[in-house]
Amino acid sequence: MNIKALQAFNAVVQEGTVSSAAKLLNLSQPAVSRLIAVLEAELRLTLFKRERQRLHLTDEGVAFDREARRILAGLQEIPRIADEIRAHRLKHLRVVTMPRAALSIMAPAMARFTKKHPSVKVSLDIRSHRDIESWINGREYDLGFGNVPIAHRAATSTPLARAALEVLMPTDHPFCKKEVIAPEDLRCETLIQQFPGMLLRKQTDALFEAHEVKIEQEILTGSSQMAQHLVANGAGLTIIDRLSMLAMDDRRVTTRPLNPTRWVAFGVIRHRSDDPDPLVEALTSLLRDEIETRAAEGSIIPVGPGGERLVD
Repeated sequence: MNIKALQAFNAVVQEGTVSSAAKLLNLSQPAVSRLIAVLEAELRLTLFKRERQRLHLTDEGVAFDREARRILAGLQEIPRIADEIRAHRLKHLRVVTMPRAALSIMAPAMARFTKKHPSVKVSLDIRSHRDIESWINGREYDLGFGNVPIAHRAATSTPLARAALEVLMPTDHPFCKKEVIAPEDLRCETLIQQFPGMLLRKQTDALFEAHEVKIEQEILTGSSQMAQHLVANGAGLTIIDRLSMLAMDDRRVTTRPLNPTRWVAFGVIRHRSDDPDPLVEALTSLLRDEIETRAAEGSIIPVGPGGERLVD
């Protein structure tokens, strides 16, 4: 990959025209145009379209820009990393968490980590399960936290918890009188669901298909956190695992177990080739502690590396 071509792409995105990008990079306009052409040819993507003398990103360009900015940001860190290596003080932990557990588990664990390791520079990102292949291949993070196991050949995962899927509802919903909720009970309810193809949506689709239930009314969102807040504001019900909704205000929402019970697993994810890292192990231990403090029979069960229960 030509780094100058990436820099030219980024400059055109920022400036909107080749001439302005050329001035920013101190290059000629033809040189910038050639770099963009080389990049598009190498990627086999069309990155820009011209509208009224300005260049605008195509849909492919928007997707590529998201990743290119991460790469260039990392390149800008190289001088600092070299300085820290020379000074024998390199301490940087790069963490990514999937949205479902970002607020409930990762945030409190990370807060404890930063207090114990104040000299460590931490970067914490939130990315969806659909992005997992790109961030594993790119070795962008030292540790990921989210749903496991991971099928990607370059990834290795360690389970930390099993969490039951439950129905989330406002505290004044009639279903609060029920002890359990059957899939058939949701047939006539407005159900807030993730977009088709997303991980949680696949899990709920399989549940409804197994019980031959067709949901008549649904609201779609790409964010489990948004789904939870829609429920809190009375828009409908949603299915979410207990671990992910721990950060919600229980004065506004409550859950009821599904019958039959469905479980999902959470754990840490690393690249298979990564070396052991004491900082990764320290954060993993804090994540495990956080989960164990939230353990609840029938809804959140801490597990060991082999999937065994850690509490009875």
